[in-house]
Amino acid sequence: MHVEVARENPALLAAAQPAGEESATVAARVARCRAVQLERQGVLNAQLDAAGLRRWCRAAPDATALLVRAAERLALSARSQHKVLKLARTIADFAGGTDIDSAHVAEAIGYRV
Repeated sequence: MHVEVARENPALLAAAQPAGEESATVAARVARCRAVQLERQGVLNAQLDAAGLRRWCRAAPDATALLVRAAERLALSARSQHKVLKLARTIADFAGGTDIDSAHVAEAIGYRV
């Protein structure tokens, strides 16, 4: 299949780009997120072991169901499922949430695929 697409003017495209967040703003958000993780569990989410996952990465039932469906469809190993869950916990932390919901799991799966 071949689709012809008109070439955009690079100057117009560059001018249309919204300004991103300042590096200092992003760094502050990351620092807050890391502080939340360290205060809650003593380690960063990426460093959680299996017991830590069970304790700190509890997902809502619909989020768990989504992870199970994704694991089946994508043939995710247990290790990959744990990584998705840790990433979903981090996404929830950035969002200021205490629970992992299906939106967090969906975003984490999107980053993993």
